[in-house]
Amino acid sequence: MKKWIALAAAAMMLLSLFTACGKEPAANNDNDTPKTTTFTVGFDAEFPPYGYQDENGEYVGFDLDLAAEVCARNGWELVKKPINWDSKDMELNTEIISCIWNGFTMQGREDKYTWSDPYVDNSQVIVVKKDSGIAEYADLAGKTVAVQADSSALAALTENEDGSNAENIALAESFKQMVEVPDYNTAFLNLEAGAVDAIAMDIGVAQYQISQRGDEFVILDGTIASETYGIGFKLGNTELRDAVQKTLNEMVADGTFTQIAEKWGLAEAVCLGK
Repeated sequence: MKKWIALAAAAMMLLSLFTACGKEPAANNDNDTPKTTTFTVGFDAEFPPYGYQDENGEYVGFDLDLAAEVCARNGWELVKKPINWDSKDMELNTEIISCIWNGFTMQGREDKYTWSDPYVDNSQVIVVKKDSGIAEYADLAGKTVAVQADSSALAALTENEDGSNAENIALAESFKQMVEVPDYNTAFLNLEAGAVDAIAMDIGVAQYQISQRGDEFVILDGTIASETYGIGFKLGNTELRDAVQKTLNEMVADGTFTQIAEKWGLAEAVCLGK
């Protein structure tokens, strides 16, 4: 009896083997349920209107809305990661974040990142209190000026490697001192309190801050420097850059990019597609 059972079992195994050999390969489950790609945006959480934390504790802004739309169109999961601006390169190079997308100036950093196309025109300006008696750049002599650490405004007032920035260097040398602050909210609090006399900063952020704080502040005529914003990817990561850029170009073509810019009052600053 046991011998018969063993023979029957062997026959069934042999039949199963032949049957399996005659079938097509099973479908790849990964194709049926594609894995979600996580896209982590590193940003300064106090840089409105590009990226900041609103009164509800949500991270919002122009750049974050653009990133959300890019992710939606590619089936990616968006992760918004506030970063210390001083540590942005470490976060990017160790792949903690996928990109730096937050009013990120391209000029002076061209060879340090793999860049998207420029998408916003920006300038560096000086903000003062309306009743300060400071009406032009010459009036800043002997004054204390706040700048964000590792910012374009700081670079515009301190860097002169090729000798073309002598005018701004002379302006900075006329100040009593330059005070570095971690973010522009701190800078405006210091300006309100009289701890500093002026702020050197991005015009888009300046316009937003002034719109939120009433008519207590003004932007002096003229600019320290002009520049463009781009999205910075880890050097060499052209594959991700190309995927994001392709989607942004599609958003420009169908009008979505402009709609998002209008929502944040930045339509006139947009340069992508122009």
